[in-house]
Amino acid sequence: MKRQIPALGSLLVVAAVLCLLPFILSDYDVSLAAQVGIFFIAVLGLNILTGYTGQISIGHGAFMMIGGYTTAVMSRDHGTNLVVTMLMAFAICFVVGLLVGLPALRLSGVYLALVTFALAVSLPYIPLQYSTFLGGSGGVQSAQTVSNLWVYTAAWACSAVLFVLAWLILRGRTGRAFRAVRDSEIAAVASGVELPVYKTLAFGISAAYAGVAGSLFVLAANGFAQPSEFDIFLSLQILIGAAVAGLGSLWGILIGAAFVGLLPQVSTSIPLIGAQHGRDVVFGAAVILIMLLLPDGFAGLLARLRRPTRARA
Repeated sequence: MKRQIPALGSLLVVAAVLCLLPFILSDYDVSLAAQVGIFFIAVLGLNILTGYTGQISIGHGAFMMIGGYTTAVMSRDHGTNLVVTMLMAFAICFVVGLLVGLPALRLSGVYLALVTFALAVSLPYIPLQYSTFLGGSGGVQSAQTVSNLWVYTAAWACSAVLFVLAWLILRGRTGRAFRAVRDSEIAAVASGVELPVYKTLAFGISAAYAGVAGSLFVLAANGFAQPSEFDIFLSLQILIGAAVAGLGSLWGILIGAAFVGLLPQVSTSIPLIGAQHGRDVVFGAAVILIMLLLPDGFAGLLARLRRPTRARA
């Protein structure tokens, strides 16, 4: 209980700061803060899969695309309430994640990573084949557009709800089963863990989180869903965010999300070798530097800082 009090206090401080930010930031900065909230959800979902069950995915941009197109198409064709489309994206991506998780029963490591990589590469071509329904390369425009403040509020409200949901899942029996699968599948089976159930469940939960992030991602782009926005770089951004945050912990998610959400925007202002290439160079160099200095991510740094305090106690 004593260990939980500082963590709860930190969460309350972060929540208070997030509530105050819209009143002190410009509209553009609010949009950037909303982008961080969107990546927070996506990184959190990937961390549940990779950090807690050890299943590597390089395809979460594909799940975000499914969620984003769900919102755009349902709004355009049926005028569905945007919040309802987020719930639909959550449910649809959960089912798709379960289906994608089936190969995880036979694959692991780099082979599973290649399967999810193929998903991220191939899915953006589907709208090109079904252009009548999905708009082709031109994309789909939602019938409803919202302000940056609306996206900010929705992103961080969803982040709070999904963070609490993840915490409840991971601290219970399901979370213990996830960690058992990550540490040793053989030992997990010997302990009575149903391996197929928990491996596919982790994929479903992780994909559902990415679906909500994708829905918000499209709304942040003025309700416009386009295949080029969900390329493989988006999946790599989410994976990098999870690594920077620290796999297997919830306490570095905000830092990982801020890293991948803000650095590409900030680095474009650095005069290097052109705006686009300069952004890529700066982003890549920052990733290498952080991985060298913080191999366990920001959560690992927090754990090391807490050790002397616990030793003195």
